[in-house]
Amino acid sequence: MFQFDTLSIVFVLLILLGSVPNIFYSSGYLPHIERKMHYQVHYFSFILSMIGVVISANALVFLIFWELMSLTSWQLILTEIKDKTTIEAARFYFIMTHFGFLFLLLFFLIVTDGDLEIGFVNMKDIASDFAYPTLLFFFIVLGFLSKAGAVPLHVWLPYAHPAAPSPVSALMSGVMLKVAIYGLFRFLFDVLYPWPLEWGIVILVIGALSSLIGVLYALSEHDIKALLANHSIENIGIILIGFGMGMIFDSLGLKVLSSFAFIAALFHSFNHMSFKSLLFMGAGSVLHQTHTKNIEKYGGLIKSMPVTAITFLLASISISALPPTNGFLSEWMIFQSMLSSSHIDNTSLKLAIPFAVFALAMTGGLAIACFVKAYGITFLGLHRSTNAKHAHEVNFMMQVGMILMAGVVISLMLFTPFYISWFDKVLVGLGMGSIYAQIFPHGMWNLHSVGINGGVVSPVILLVSLVGLSIFMMFGYKVLNVKERVHNTWGCGYKTSAKTQYTATGFAGPIRRFFNWLYKPDEHFVKQTIAGHESKFSSSNYEVHVKPLFEKSLYHSVSRVANFISYWVYRFSHFEQTRYAAMIFNLMILVLFSYRIFAHEFSWATFVLEGVVMIISIKVLIVGDKK
Repeated sequence: MFQFDTLSIVFVLLILLGSVPNIFYSSGYLPHIERKMHYQVHYFSFILSMIGVVISANALVFLIFWELMSLTSWQLILTEIKDKTTIEAARFYFIMTHFGFLFLLLFFLIVTDGDLEIGFVNMKDIASDFAYPTLLFFFIVLGFLSKAGAVPLHVWLPYAHPAAPSPVSALMSGVMLKVAIYGLFRFLFDVLYPWPLEWGIVILVIGALSSLIGVLYALSEHDIKALLANHSIENIGIILIGFGMGMIFDSLGLKVLSSFAFIAALFHSFNHMSFKSLLFMGAGSVLHQTHTKNIEKYGGLIKSMPVTAITFLLASISISALPPTNGFLSEWMIFQSMLSSSHIDNTSLKLAIPFAVFALAMTGGLAIACFVKAYGITFLGLHRSTNAKHAHEVNFMMQVGMILMAGVVISLMLFTPFYISWFDKVLVGLGMGSIYAQIFPHGMWNLHSVGINGGVVSPVILLVSLVGLSIFMMFGYKVLNVKERVHNTWGCGYKTSAKTQYTATGFAGPIRRFFNWLYKPDEHFVKQTIAGHESKFSSSNYEVHVKPLFEKSLYHSVSRVANFISYWVYRFSHFEQTRYAAMIFNLMILVLFSYRIFAHEFSWATFVLEGVVMIISIKVLIVGDKK
């Protein structure tokens, strides 16, 4: 029923590191929640269900805990129903999570041959006899990546996270998304291993697209929680880039490089759990004090909320992958794994890997710009609203939660060798070789790439140098007795005010215009008038509303098709019962034909014959004669 191998233990550790500080934060947040019992029951059930998923030993237990995880998180989104958007976000999340569950159920029904109580290892023999292993691969990709939030299955994140209470947003984004990554590790290694090269390329391309699209949409957001949700899409993409490179190297027989890339993916999973949880806690604290999620209404909070500001800054630096943070180290490893592929002579890889390198490099630069915007507009400058002016630091327990999570971020930076040693053990448990000695050949001080002409980085030396330089500059400042002059801020002859500061819209404007083909914004320019006439001195209001491209082109189209089909079926079932029965009969024939194709060897002759039979049956029984 349950198993405790190294992979399960490491992901239980991830869940605990993300949950324990969150419990402190949640206890401080609890007085502001009306439905306290509803929240607490589902909150702790959510945490236990995630642990249950990663320690499950058979399909039945896995699916039970997976569904419990989905239902409890769905109910947590509905904890604070303030408006219709919360209900719509919860409905959207419910549909998407059960869309993925359907594919996971199909996967398990095939690889268990209907016996859901057999262990994961025993599924491998059944899966190896299945005629279409690529179909199984796409089942788990759709099942797990819809939960992880990878493109194009990402659209629920910017809706669900802003609607949920802030502790829940931190758990969902920081922890729950990694449970889906666990699923990829578990079933690709235990059930579908070995895999062809094409599978790794698919994961790599999905990761590259997710990282780039996620950060681009984050830049255009004014809702601080939606901004962070889009960055979750970006970081899931970065994890998948490392995962895809590991699959590619393994399929080419480059085991050492494969282990290095998989370790990088695991490392970034932990890193994203830490800094994204901390960011959502900080965003929740700001939201709690200002009563708005609109970044444009913040400003100047660093003085009134110092603990929140400092911890948010630490997480912002880490997610921006600036040295010597933990986010920098895991992204550096992923870059090194891709750069180590230059000697591989394969046309597909010569297209896919440079694209992934470009996407990751672009993502890094845009992430820095995005968090300069998020941190600067939120905490620096002058107050942009009355609520921001009267904000103060959150209560003690919420501060404890943020400080503890900041400690997790720092530990991942300072004790990188300890974490990597466990990630190395995970790969050994999955059948790969140990490469810890090659990553740290000269002790814990230097982190080495295992590729040809690979780089070397030392997080400890970088940190000591940074701290030492800062202390030296402060010492010099005191010794030289630098004079301070305090004066009102002045710019181009005008005194500064809240209205003359950079706005989030203005800051992201140049990037938004450059990527206008992706954003396709609806721009509204409203000019106030006096007595119905435009005045030279009237003020203007400029708004930009960005509608995600995937929502427009994919989901709305699917929704229209589904509505059309449902209306068509409704009309048949109520007004044309004979044709409705004929349609059910044809669906049964289709299921039987499909089972033969999946269960036995494929034959073009039989396939064509069955297709003709289906067409004739549909023509005679459903379409009938045209009058």
